Amino acid sequence: MSSQTPPPAPPATAVHSKTVTWSNPEVTAQSSRDLPGIEFLSQWMRGERAGAPICELMGFKLTEVEEGGVVFASTPDESVYNPIGMVHGGMACTMLDSAAGCAVHTTLPAGVGYSSIEIKVNFLRPIHAHTGEIFARGRVTKAGKRVCFAESDLRDAAGNVLATATSSCLIIPA
Repeated sequence: MSSQTPPPAPPATAVHSKTVTWSNPEVTAQSSRDLPGIEFLSQWMRGERAGAPICELMGFKLTEVEEGGVVFASTPDESVYNPIGMVHGGMACTMLDSAAGCAVHTTLPAGVGYSSIEIKVNFLRPIHAHTGEIFARGRVTKAGKRVCFAESDLRDAAGNVLATATSSCLIIPA
């Protein structure tokens, strides 16, 4: 067995930084309890109320809201890369989970909440910074009183499917 030292790491060619700001999520949650889910999400999309801090952190935004469905959009950069040079699956999973959960939220009356209890994701294509804008569309497949089921897909601007998910959400009564 040879005792060689590993080669030195290549020099960093550039260091990047990102500043993230967000609103207090407790204030947002408290102020939205009297709104049906679809109204809360519509106000968030229009910029009339703060949304989820995770969207600020990961760089995606709510762009469409309708009964039983939503769309989030993002243009990922290298800040969400994994160590092998592509967008981390956690970014895709977070967008898919957000789309499925918010689709469920559009169906809920004021004061009723939800929580993801299960998600299954299929990663179909790699995502890179050069992929451009990506879109996570979520839709309710079965609305129940205790559990709702939803699905979501992640696509590039050309409509190529990058990842898919199915999700179950627990309905939390007022």
